[in-house]
Amino acid sequence: MSKSLVEFAKEYSGAWAVHDPDAIAAMHTDDSVFHLHDVGAPASGRAAVRDLIGTLLTAVPDLRFEPKRVHFGADHFVTEYVMSGTAEGKPFAIAGADVFTMREGLVARKDSYLDWLAYQSQVGVNPAARFKAFGL
Repeated sequence: MSKSLVEFAKEYSGAWAVHDPDAIAAMHTDDSVFHLHDVGAPASGRAAVRDLIGTLLTAVPDLRFEPKRVHFGADHFVTEYVMSGTAEGKPFAIAGADVFTMREGLVARKDSYLDWLAYQSQVGVNPAARFKAFGL
């Protein structure tokens, strides 16, 4: 029997909480797309998704998410949260939302929308320029 979307969402969130890029990537399809909107091109394929996640965790080693709401559909779910951590030696906390499209029990596409203006205001760095320095 396959997992429910609720169970999957909890497991996925748990892998992010322990900063395990391999476990997170394993929950994506081989041809998955992860688009971190407004900072770079989408990562396409499980290996590229894993690299993007690893880059994010390197850029913000204390990255964490405080869930606000989750909305479930038949083959998708949407999460709203506050993402926080320390970047460039400065703490930040910004609003975010992720749209997950599922296929055969795995993430086929993840679109992340973050309040990059708040990030820039709090950290003092343009996120698109900074993430490019990390290879995004």
